Amino acid sequence: MAATMHNFANAAELARNLADKVAASLSTAIARKGTAEIAVSGGSTPKAFFQELSTRDLDWTKVTITLVDERFVPADNPRSNHLLVISNLLQNTAKAAKFQPLYQPAATVEEAAKLSTAATASIGNPFDVVILGMGGDGHTASFFPGGSNLAVALDPKTPRGIITMDADGAGEPRLTFTFSSLQDAGLLVLHIEGDGKKDVLAKAEGAGDEAEMPIRAILRRAATPVDIYWAP
Repeated sequence: MAATMHNFANAAELARNLADKVAASLSTAIARKGTAEIAVSGGSTPKAFFQELSTRDLDWTKVTITLVDERFVPADNPRSNHLLVISNLLQNTAKAAKFQPLYQPAATVEEAAKLSTAATASIGNPFDVVILGMGGDGHTASFFPGGSNLAVALDPKTPRGIITMDADGAGEPRLTFTFSSLQDAGLLVLHIEGDGKKDVLAKAEGAGDEAEMPIRAILRRAATPVDIYWAP
């Protein structure tokens, strides 16, 4: 599947443009079906984008926000993607949106995945917008090279929902949507910043195994063409 590259002079310009694009996509979805659903990535990269999007004028009461993946840590943990969203996206006009976290208080990450699959079953079929990031090892969502459930996560026959992932580079156990949950979004964006990430992307776009660089699964097999937003 061909990807479209959007280059910006700096991170602030990228954040403004991506916020405009996402807000327009959400508004179109609301006009078409009365609701809109978006799954966003974690980490430090999307902070400025979240802050920009939080100010956009749309009917946020009809928007549901969730995450593409999450660490198995409580919502108040500094490493939680939940905390990132609460602090940066669910602000300003976006306070009116519904947020569906992936973390569920459970004895095990496996039990949390079952609870989260049930909690998210009514949203995102398909998502109107999915925003993905990418790590320096070529992971996206929590599809890590060498991950415990990587083959299951990337298999398009694996049902929509949340599965677990353990990997050397992941830190805590992870909860992640499956490939089948994310790959057919109305708008599918890969948001990356820095020359190093652009080099990783160039490698991912070449020949090689998806298990070595899982972002290749998105670039090669997603049903929706990928919009890549990059800034130095």
